[in-house]
Amino acid sequence: MEFFLPIAEVYVSLPVIFILSLVVGILSGLFGVGGGFLMTPFLIFLGIPPSYAVANEANNILGTSVSGSTTHWYKGTLDYKMGFMIVIGGACGTILGILTFTYFKDIGKINIVIALAYMYILAIIGTFMLVQGVTELDRARKKIVLRKKLHVHYWIHGLPIRMRFKKSKVYESAFTPITIGLIVGFIAAIMGIGGAFILVPAMIYIIGMPTKLVPGTSLFVTVFVSAIVTILHAFNYGSIDLILVIVLILGSILGVQVGQKLGEKVDSSQFKTILAILLLLVGIAMAYESFFRESQSTINNLSLNKPELTGFSQFISNMSNDFPIVYGVLSIILAVTLAILAAFVRKLFSDYQDKKKKPA
Repeated sequence: MEFFLPIAEVYVSLPVIFILSLVVGILSGLFGVGGGFLMTPFLIFLGIPPSYAVANEANNILGTSVSGSTTHWYKGTLDYKMGFMIVIGGACGTILGILTFTYFKDIGKINIVIALAYMYILAIIGTFMLVQGVTELDRARKKIVLRKKLHVHYWIHGLPIRMRFKKSKVYESAFTPITIGLIVGFIAAIMGIGGAFILVPAMIYIIGMPTKLVPGTSLFVTVFVSAIVTILHAFNYGSIDLILVIVLILGSILGVQVGQKLGEKVDSSQFKTILAILLLLVGIAMAYESFFRESQSTINNLSLNKPELTGFSQFISNMSNDFPIVYGVLSIILAVTLAILAAFVRKLFSDYQDKKKKPA
């Protein structure tokens, strides 16, 4: 059964979106990669305009990031000071990204820009992961162990205004995390992704943070960057659809929890090659959708009769048009509330399991 989205103004199957979001959430929890890489293209394949897919997936990433960072907050495995420095750069990068997004949207090229961005990013990351996965499998088969340097110095480490980050035990220029945040925020605004593919390796190899603090701090940064992206998209373009967001968040949060549990029981590195192939296939499908089916899908969307909005759909449409900032804040509150609730439920479940394991 198809449902009409009042903001995106297209018909979609909400059960299909929920299932896809659930699967992508499981993959995100299992491999520790951002779900935006897969979910945004999937939304586009289902007929949602790219500019709307980007905005709503950013809101979805906000929810899953809050859920994940709340879990790390319970464990004490995130560096707030480092996170806030990255967020400063992320906020500036997000504003630059929105300005770029606006420019291409005004000249009617934003859909092709989003498609090209995903094609190249998926091709690069998919190829890198495929090579890395095959190499790791070969080393494991030959029982080869490589010794790597703990920290390599780059030009960015020579920048001024050095600060001490006690939690991460590093003495770093403030411009290092700010620059990384700038890049992440720019990409997040245009592509609707969390930027973990940049944040995680940058935190480990450039900043030199302890590995145990990286996932939580990355999620912490993503919370703020995604919130800024959501607000700006809601205010500038009115592209946040609460009905779509609710379905995406519910599927993603549930999937991430399942994926993280599976990750505790299986060695996800064995499946890295499969994920890499999936990313490459999605990139190819994105190219086909953009250059061979774009005009046909547009005709199909235009030919559908738009129903008269009633009830919740009409409320969402009115709020988006009349109070865009309030509407954006409302979508953020919704995402954060669902995420914190999910993290709290998971903690209760974990505590219950721990009690059962303790001898009487």
